[in-house]
Amino acid sequence: MKIAEQVTFAAGNLNRDAESRGNPEKLAALAQTGHLLPLWRGKILLKPEGDGWDLAYLTQATLPADFEAAPRVYLGLQNDVPLFALDVSRWEPEDDLPDATQFVDRSIQRHPDLPADFGFAELRATMAGLTPDEAEVAATARSILEWHRIHGFCANCGAKTHVAMAGWQRDCGDCGRSHFPRTDPVVIMLITHGNSVLVGRGIGWPEDMYSLLAGFVEPGETIEAATRREVYEESGVRVGPVGYLASQPWPYPSSLMVGTWGHATTTEIKLDPAELADALWITREDMLDIFAGRNPEIKPARKGAIAHFLMQNWLADRLD
Repeated sequence: MKIAEQVTFAAGNLNRDAESRGNPEKLAALAQTGHLLPLWRGKILLKPEGDGWDLAYLTQATLPADFEAAPRVYLGLQNDVPLFALDVSRWEPEDDLPDATQFVDRSIQRHPDLPADFGFAELRATMAGLTPDEAEVAATARSILEWHRIHGFCANCGAKTHVAMAGWQRDCGDCGRSHFPRTDPVVIMLITHGNSVLVGRGIGWPEDMYSLLAGFVEPGETIEAATRREVYEESGVRVGPVGYLASQPWPYPSSLMVGTWGHATTTEIKLDPAELADALWITREDMLDIFAGRNPEIKPARKGAIAHFLMQNWLADRLD
């Protein structure tokens, strides 16, 4: 797919500068002049910019006192500017607490020592308003900090691990094992039959929220085999030829969404009730109405998600 790298989070322009990760002196110097991006419990510090958002970088001089000791990861260089992600999750906001009642948390937490328009916001609610370069930085920061949050102990012996290589490694002092950030591959499938595409609604999703089917790739499995297996397990639809379309880093917590196309050889739907609340075939004409907002019962996939990207380009006949 010629335009594959236009999907959100896939800019690929961040210089990850891996050669500097093992040089503490250089990293200390970079931190003094670098841009610092705080994250609070997975939410990114943002500021409004036009109709969208900008990453709200801080510096050593503008960092609130209660953020100074926050763990940090060196993300790399963007336009020769050093970037660091800071985990400030220990800060306790006094108001504007997260809204756990919503499918996507749209609450914003604001620190009293930062400008009034700076706030911590959920990336899924704001990703479409970021530039491609900023979206890549945000996804990288969220993924690596989440890895640290849930991998504090050695999977080999159970001892507590410590951070190494500027945040891109955790080492165990007891058994000597090193651990590295992991990425979980997930297939997300544009399954078509004639003029129709297969979509589904996950368990617990809003009634009007439908998207492409998706599932994790299992050990020893190709993306083609995973596409056929996942579609059949969830919907009972058999798939023949399969091809690759595009990929998207997805920081929830750290997946790589592998977009595939598949031609269905059957159309009868038999739901797996543990996976899907509903699934249906939608014609190209009906999907055009959905994307135009003319269908009161179904909304298009969230803008910025690879499902939206793939369906939009299927509608435009740009899957080559």
